[in-house]
Amino acid sequence: MGQTLKRWVRGVALLPAFALTGALAYAQDADLEARLSALEESVSGSASSYVDNSYLFLIGGLIVMFMAAGFMCLEVGLVRSKNAAMQSMKNVLLYAVAGLMFWVVGYNMAYPGSTILGGLLGTTPGIWSGGDLGVESDAGYAPASDWFFQMVFVATAASIVSGTVAERVKLWGFLAFTAVLTAFIYPVVVSWEWGGGYLDSAWAFSDFAGSTLVHSVGGWAALVGAIIIGPRTGKYFGKQVHAMPGSNIPLAGLGTFILWFGWFGFNGASQLAAGTVPDINSVAQIFANTNMGAVGGTLGAMIMTAILYKGKVDATMVFNGALGGLVSITAEPLTPTMGQAVLIGGVGGVLAVLTVPLLDKVKIDDVVGAIPVHLVCGIWGTMIVPATHGMAIVPNEAGDPNFVGQFVGVALTAVFVSAASLVVWLALKFTIGVRATEEEEMMGMDKAEVGLEAYPDFTAG
Repeated sequence: MGQTLKRWVRGVALLPAFALTGALAYAQDADLEARLSALEESVSGSASSYVDNSYLFLIGGLIVMFMAAGFMCLEVGLVRSKNAAMQSMKNVLLYAVAGLMFWVVGYNMAYPGSTILGGLLGTTPGIWSGGDLGVESDAGYAPASDWFFQMVFVATAASIVSGTVAERVKLWGFLAFTAVLTAFIYPVVVSWEWGGGYLDSAWAFSDFAGSTLVHSVGGWAALVGAIIIGPRTGKYFGKQVHAMPGSNIPLAGLGTFILWFGWFGFNGASQLAAGTVPDINSVAQIFANTNMGAVGGTLGAMIMTAILYKGKVDATMVFNGALGGLVSITAEPLTPTMGQAVLIGGVGGVLAVLTVPLLDKVKIDDVVGAIPVHLVCGIWGTMIVPATHGMAIVPNEAGDPNFVGQFVGVALTAVFVSAASLVVWLALKFTIGVRATEEEEMMGMDKAEVGLEAYPDFTAG
């Protein structure tokens, strides 16, 4: 009993010490929690947002760059084996030319400090100089991350032209056209919308990731090139169309999947920010809608080819249907519901299928179907944008996308790109030449222009 009493007395005497120790521990925990909270606020502040935004551009740019490989695989698969090496090399070279020209003059024309002629032309051409490596830019992201992201877009536009005029265009003429396209034609159109120029300020034109600014630009340039250069020898006999099947359909299928993958960077990173909860939620929704646009395009093309060809489904049409769906959803991949994204992409897939025979009727030879996919579906995707923004007909005070503004953007792009491309293609035709001779074409561009065959053991026309 005595021992028990002593223990109680000792415990009561120690209570103040325990209380003091607990208070000190609580104070330390509270101080630690406060410091952690302050650190979190610092990390989640402007610096973190700056890093997140820059990473979005860099990672998105890397993914879009991989589209260059997709275009190469698709085009090489859809040309004849005697032209495969040429087509492979063209895609590597055009990417290099695009990068050089966009640095030398293109970027500053696309995003000028000031404009003239009511916003139709930028006034700050010249070499892009980069940014200060030691400070944050006012834009909220690393300057070079934006340059890189924008550069891979212009290479995409050039790739569109490459596929259309394949198998008969001369290398040096094509590269010369690519240089003008990426240094001047494409940047001027981009400046009208993304650079805050005429279409953005006067018409509230909206093109989220480039159905018109990228894909239709490439499509119009390709269309004019196909007309000036002419069809491949033997493609048309009177009203008859002589099919010239591609050499490697599985490779074309691989290219389609690579392009599908690349489109997540193309559209997703066009949100231009990932440093806040709403921004990253928007990026995720863009990914989902982009995928469903491709789904709709693929299934739409499958159904349409089955109807047109008595139950048979053309693989190349399905590939182009997927791409047509992707182009269609590119003008506005954020605001549609997923069901609307499927519908928008599905219409694009159908349009891609229906346009191919129309081109053959007027004897416009598009080797890979780039004009139906990038031009026709680009126009469709651009024109349907107001449908998910309130259906405005004309520009309003709220600055909503409207059908008249979208039409003006499509029409102005068509006129400018077609006229500029016509001048360049004709100038090249009458100077260095753009069309291979019939003998070179029959031989194959691998032998005629590259001197190295892609498949030397079994090359066949």
